Amino acid sequence: MTESNTSPSTEDLQAMSAKELAEVSIQALYDREPAAQDLGIKIVSVDEGRATLSMRVQHRMLNGHQGCHGGFLFALADTAFAYACNSRNLNTVAQGCSIEYLAMAKEGDCLTAVAHERALGGRTGCYDVEIVNQDDIMIALFRGKSYRIRGAVLDGPP
Repeated sequence: MTESNTSPSTEDLQAMSAKELAEVSIQALYDREPAAQDLGIKIVSVDEGRATLSMRVQHRMLNGHQGCHGGFLFALADTAFAYACNSRNLNTVAQGCSIEYLAMAKEGDCLTAVAHERALGGRTGCYDVEIVNQDDIMIALFRGKSYRIRGAVLDGPP
């Protein structure tokens, strides 16, 4: 996906497939999210109700045990969660989240967070995120509950 400086027209949004809408919506969020950019989080893929992101563990992310600080793992998972639940171009925020740390991520590890929608009804949703390293070792499991608020990620109707 590439950076875009203009929002698609209403007609363009209505003509998009669910995957295309997810891609432009999430790219718009990423473009205005310095936190994800500063952490080196990259978008691997997005689709309706799904997002896959990656992040390399940097020296500045290490805790006193020389493992990736849990806050950075949470930030990666939370970003994947946010992108999955905003993939329909409907403004959605976190209502609550939890994370289980299963293994230590080390400096230089390439982490992949895969978020997928488990349930969606009315204004609320439930999403699971799995973080694995480059050796496919499970690092963390995250669950987020979402709440849809007014408005759209992009201008025009969702």
